[in-house]
Parts: sequence; C-alpha cells; structure tokens
Amino acid sequence: MLARLLALAALLAAPALASEPAAGGPCRDTRFEGVTYTVCEVSAGQDLRLWLTAPDGRPVGSFERLREIAEADGRRLVFAMNAGMYHADRSPVGLYVEEGTEAAPLVSAGGGGNFGLLPNGIFCVADERFAVLETRAFRAAPPACRFATQSGPMLVIGGDLHPRFLPDSDSLYIRNGVGVSADGRRAVFAISRAPVNFHAFARFFRDELDLPDALYLDGSISRLYAPGLGRNEGGRPMGPIVGLLADR
Repeated sequence: MLARLLALAALLAAPALASEPAAGGPCRDTRFEGVTYTVCEVSAGQDLRLWLTAPDGRPVGSFERLREIAEADGRRLVFAMNAGMYHADRSPVGLYVEEGTEAAPLVSAGGGGNFGLLPNGIFCVADERFAVLETRAFRAAPPACRFATQSGPMLVIGGDLHPRFLPDSDSLYIRNGVGVSADGRRAVFAISRAPVNFHAFARFFRDELDLPDALYLDGSISRLYAPGLGRNEGGRPMGPIVGLLADR
C-alpha cells in the first residue's frame, strides 16, 4: 500500500515539476568533449530582436545599456549576445536588418578574416520562424526577415561541417554562434566557456545540439548576458547585439 501511495504521489507531482522554469531561464550549461558551453534556446513567437543603434542615435554597444533601454520600454532583457562582426565605428560588416529595414547591405564576395571564409551566411528572424542560410542561397531567394545579421563562416550547412575546418587546428578562441532546427521553430545560441577551434565548435552544434544549420557570430569579443546564470560580461563596445525580451 505504501509503495502505491508513493508512486501516485510521484505521478501527481510530475506535471508541476515539469512546468517550473529552469533556474537559468532559457540558458543552461552543458559539456561536450570535455568543454563547457552555455546554450540559450528561443522558440518561434518569442520576442527575439537585434539591436545596433539606441533611441538617442548612438550605438547600443553594451549589455548594460541594452538592459536600460529594455527597462525604459517596460520590458526585461532575458539574455543577450554579440551578434556579428563590425567595423571600427561598430557598423555591421555585412547584411543587417532591423524591424524590416536594411541598415547595411549583403556582402557576397570573399575576403580576409573569418567573415570572408566562404561560405558565410545570415541569421534571419522571420514571422514565426528562424533561419540560418548560406549567403548565396539567401541572395537567390531572400526571405522576409524582421531582423537579420550576416556573419561568417557558416559552421554547419545542411548537416555538413564547413569544408575548410580542420580537426587539429590550433586556432583556439572563446567562440559564439547560432543554430536553427530543421523546422525553423528553434534558434539555439551557444558560447564556449573555453577556447575551441572551428571544427569542435561546429561539431557541438551538429552532433550535440542536433542542428542542421549553424552560423559563427564571433570569437575574441564573444560574450554573454544571462542573469539567470549570473553572467553579465563587459568588454570593449560591440556592434550588433541579439537578445530576448519578456514582460517585466
């Protein structure tokens, strides 16, 4: 009888436990091949946005300023991350779209640095879905993006790793990026807690997170705002920032 009562109590308690939010909100730490990564997951329909310029016309530049902007609008910044490469004046290197308005054009040519390590790509926030698209595919059939940022290189392309990544590369950095589920309903942002190479970072998205398409956002300036995990990382001013808003 006691065993039956305990089993019934566990069954009744399970839905309530499952409905409780995780301590870190949408962000959590996980390990892959001996390295810890912080992962923040967003579902289609949530208020995920990109920011570049503040209401006063100056670059947002930092998580603290973005938090203040959100709070002034009666919102709460749930998490945020740097969202692409930028020039010295913090203008985007490639395509940048905010609230449906293109602020910087698509760049399809190759070049130096990680951005020019083709193929590169675009992260797009559309109505009720997300996408990570290789730049040539985006140019051939551009979707209607409410927000978009171009960066590079692509990490995972249709389930395949970028062809120029080397398993034994000694180019090690803290890195961050974004991947999208096959149905476009989930966007997953990740940042490594230790320096990793491109090959390891791409395999984390493909093999651990099971995401068929993923895009590199940056390396040496990579940082995260995740108050649920006690993280609010400063540093030199940023260009584009991606973040999730919620009601206060």
